[in-house]
Amino acid sequence: MAKRVTLKNIADTLNISMMTVSRALNNQPNVDEETKERVIKTARQLGYFPNQIAKSLVIAKTQTIGVVVPEITHSFFPDAIKGIEEVVYKAGYNIILTHSAEDTKREISAIETLASRRVDGILASVAESDTEYQIYKQIIDMGLHVVFFDRCVYNIGASCVSVNDEESAFKITEHLIKHKYKKIAHLRGPLSISIARERLEGFKRALQKYKIKYNESWIVESGFHEDGGYKAMNKLFELPRKNWPRAVVAVNDPAAFGAMKAVKEKGLNIPQDIAIVGFSDDIRAELMWSPLTTVKQNAYEVGKLAAQKLIAHIHNKKEKVENIVVKTELVIRNSCGCKYKLGIRNWELGIKN
Repeated sequence: MAKRVTLKNIADTLNISMMTVSRALNNQPNVDEETKERVIKTARQLGYFPNQIAKSLVIAKTQTIGVVVPEITHSFFPDAIKGIEEVVYKAGYNIILTHSAEDTKREISAIETLASRRVDGILASVAESDTEYQIYKQIIDMGLHVVFFDRCVYNIGASCVSVNDEESAFKITEHLIKHKYKKIAHLRGPLSISIARERLEGFKRALQKYKIKYNESWIVESGFHEDGGYKAMNKLFELPRKNWPRAVVAVNDPAAFGAMKAVKEKGLNIPQDIAIVGFSDDIRAELMWSPLTTVKQNAYEVGKLAAQKLIAHIHNKKEKVENIVVKTELVIRNSCGCKYKLGIRNWELGIKN
């Protein structure tokens, strides 16, 4: 087995001091550009790799950032990770990506692993089963920087980057109401999660503003995945047919996809029999058999801003803890009863209530 190349090997090859080699490789002052180039070229030729563990002990940083996501099938999180990665790479950091699979125990294990590896900070989006945030309080109290994105935990000393979930849910519900829908159901997420609570509040506020009766039997928990949306929609179908809702606001697009499957299996049409809208503008939304009206989230921007905020916290202990909101927009397609053409934002009503 070949021996690891050291600073001494490079220094001996060039007949210069180890201190000069170290300064050149770390782009420190007091080394001329010609020497830096010679050192870097020789290091590559010899196959030198820096000892990151030793370096982290010297500078008290590992130049790594931990990322915890609840799932990776929904297109929101891959897009958010792209935004994160762009920022941290330019700032000279690497990421360690972990996946909780919507499970609290796996989330805690991931946080403990990242903390034990001495990451410089953590970007986290909490699992839907998470109701206890003690682990986050502990690591924040230890001095580890945390920024939440999308699914937030408030009032524990951490910044958060998300969209305006309450206002966005209000607007998409209002869109249905303005087009004469009155019997509207909501497939909600678990109320332990911030986005589920806020989207439910936006839905309820829209009903209240337009004096539409709030029907408790039309509020069904679906979670954030297709199977949950499918089961929740079928639960609504257990009601007497005369009490079926005429429109459904799903907590996110995957839940809406599951609901659409249940509607199709029932032999019904979207939107002629039941209108459905979602939230997030998943990559599949436009490709559904009835293209899905939804709220477009800029996941890339959410990830990017979250990474920027975390790095700011790492570099400046006095960086302000704040909640940053990214704007959304309604994307109107067929599933709400609005006819549209691909690539064209203009739409016209086609609703039977």
